[in-house]
Amino acid sequence: MGPGEAGLMCRKADAVLKNCDVIIGYTVYVDLVRERYPGKEFLTTPMTQEAKRCRMAFEEAAKGKTVAMVCSGDAGVYGMSGLILEIGEEYPEIPVEVIPGITAALSGGAVLGAPLTHDFAVISLSDRLTPWETIESRLYHAASADFAICLYNPASKGRPDHLRRACEILLRALPADRICGTVENIGREGEKVALYTLEELADAPVNMFTTVFIGNSTTKEIRGRMVTPRGYRI
Repeated sequence: MGPGEAGLMCRKADAVLKNCDVIIGYTVYVDLVRERYPGKEFLTTPMTQEAKRCRMAFEEAAKGKTVAMVCSGDAGVYGMSGLILEIGEEYPEIPVEVIPGITAALSGGAVLGAPLTHDFAVISLSDRLTPWETIESRLYHAASADFAICLYNPASKGRPDHLRRACEILLRALPADRICGTVENIGREGEKVALYTLEELADAPVNMFTTVFIGNSTTKEIRGRMVTPRGYRI
């Protein structure tokens, strides 16, 4: 469903939600679309119950209903499409279609300007499903390879210092004055944008609704926007 704003949902996803019988998802995401699709049956599960949510979707579909599982951003980028296709092996008679959306790297990048115009890496700082040692390696090697980097899930109540730890790793390979940016509540009420140096980024106020961008060696600030040149001659 994209970042949550109606205008940033693709037309196909909107059509699917208008024509389905049941909308299922994480409580926060379902609440973002509930008023837009009246008359639907809504089913939700809280965080950490993703597998239960997927099975719920298949069980409802087995009753003959058309079911839509909603995710924020794009279902294939830290979303539910992989899990629902895995669990779908238990329900071979039920077809599954994945509808693309706009992930935070793209919608947040548009708010900041053009931070990802060249090669880039997207890394989640959540270690709930990925060991922190793996995240550390990905951060260091992406920085060493001069990728622009987009960070998802930079902090939560249970891991408030993950962005600081990530910045310490990045500073092993990158200069302290590397341009960075954050976007909070992309496309929603309370949207906030800020630019930092990498050194300053370690103390930036972030949460689970913040997306973080670290520039590559060519990234620069142009009139308050973060721009990574593609390499065209001007």
